[in-house]
Amino acid sequence: MMDITYTDIIKIAVAFALGALLGLEREYRSKPAGFRTLIMITVGATVFTILSYRISSGTPDRIAANIITGIGFIGAGVIFKEGMKVSGMTTASTIWIAAAIGMATGYGAYYLAGGVTILVLIILMLLSKLERYFDKFHQVKFYKISFVAGEYSLEELERNITALGLDFKKNNVQKNNNELVVFYKIDANQNEYRLLDDFLMQTKAVKSFEV
Repeated sequence: MMDITYTDIIKIAVAFALGALLGLEREYRSKPAGFRTLIMITVGATVFTILSYRISSGTPDRIAANIITGIGFIGAGVIFKEGMKVSGMTTASTIWIAAAIGMATGYGAYYLAGGVTILVLIILMLLSKLERYFDKFHQVKFYKISFVAGEYSLEELERNITALGLDFKKNNVQKNNNELVVFYKIDANQNEYRLLDDFLMQTKAVKSFEV
């Protein structure tokens, strides 16, 4: 029979606190993996790490290695494709590193676990503002534009995009009856994207567009 020790309680409490800090940030941003999820991930990784020493003292890395595999499945579940872009990568990365923080706590590396938690919070809270600031000056987006072939032409569309001062690359063209669907990779700043969106919405021949 395995008895819980005072050290085990401390490890689980530290894992709970660190997971809660990460979870609060994700919960504030209404992300799929929020407060309760990240607490359970850090505490679970801590418990598995503790058990890896108790069950197989000769090769404690076997259970710990399987934590990474299990976390990979959870992380994949929060990645979604919305239109032309993929979202959830940051949340999946947070889940992955939350498990690493739980493992560090389970091994008793409290300073490492705490330091990494602070670093992750800085990345999530402060660097996201810096990222949004840079996005004002340059972004790469993928557009899917559909229009009626008889009322509009591909050449005319590209002339209009060029006139807006946008750099673009045509990735693919599809035709469905009299409708053309064009996929573009476009480099521009925030204001130029706003002009492009306004142009596409005001052009009657354009049936739809996705970003």
